[in-house]
Amino acid sequence: MSGVPVHYAAFGDGDPVLVLHGAGVDHREVAAVFEPIFGRLPGYRRIYPDLPGMGRTPAAATLAGADDVLDLLLGFVDAIVGPEPFRLIGHSAGAYFARAMAGKRVRQVAGLALVCPLGGSAKDVPEHKVLVASVDPDKLLGTEEAASFGEYFVVQTQATLDRFLEAVAPSLGLADEAALERIARQWEFRGTAPDSQSYVGPTLILAGRQDAAVGYAGAWDLLQLYPRATFAVLDQAGHALPHEQPDLLEALVTEWLGRSVSQRPVPPGA
Repeated sequence: MSGVPVHYAAFGDGDPVLVLHGAGVDHREVAAVFEPIFGRLPGYRRIYPDLPGMGRTPAAATLAGADDVLDLLLGFVDAIVGPEPFRLIGHSAGAYFARAMAGKRVRQVAGLALVCPLGGSAKDVPEHKVLVASVDPDKLLGTEEAASFGEYFVVQTQATLDRFLEAVAPSLGLADEAALERIARQWEFRGTAPDSQSYVGPTLILAGRQDAAVGYAGAWDLLQLYPRATFAVLDQAGHALPHEQPDLLEALVTEWLGRSVSQRPVPPGA
């Protein structure tokens, strides 16, 4: 794995599911989101790595761009999952890498779920607007945490504040900002586009109607790349959609998992 030790958490037994978190946090955010879902769905081994420069996975100088991170993640799959089929979930920047991984491993990825996907397709991104505000983060949190919560959530209630404190706040300040800036300078994948080889397996694309980070319009354009995609735009959901709409997320992820049972996707003409 390029000599970079990838820290990860794994839970359960059964069919592997790899879950990739977004930028600036670590695996604990997506684990807090998806573990309650999988806790009601036996038969899955959930694997949550820290992406390079976040959590407890370092970002060595050899990781100079998105291609290097992609190679690291593919090596991680080879080491931890092996050749068997696996399902792949990504949130935000994690979805960017998940798309590239599915494009490289079209025969192995049994299902692809993209939540608030980050990429080069963002357009018509709305301004951040809080829709529900029943708590005052400035009175309940420190300055840095209040700013993070306020910028991330469009639904600001005690429930979302609790989810922020459980899943997001613990990772604040752990990111290697210099390394992330270095990787971001070569954010576009070089050479062949990662999704040029059509991924035809069961796909789920979720977007937040009020997502001020990546919007939702660009995610709609991804439909042409995924012929078996379900697409949903959720109201009262920003970039923190997994925390703001957990019940809808669970329903849609559960349906997607059902579609991906025993799938071994094969590209056209193979």
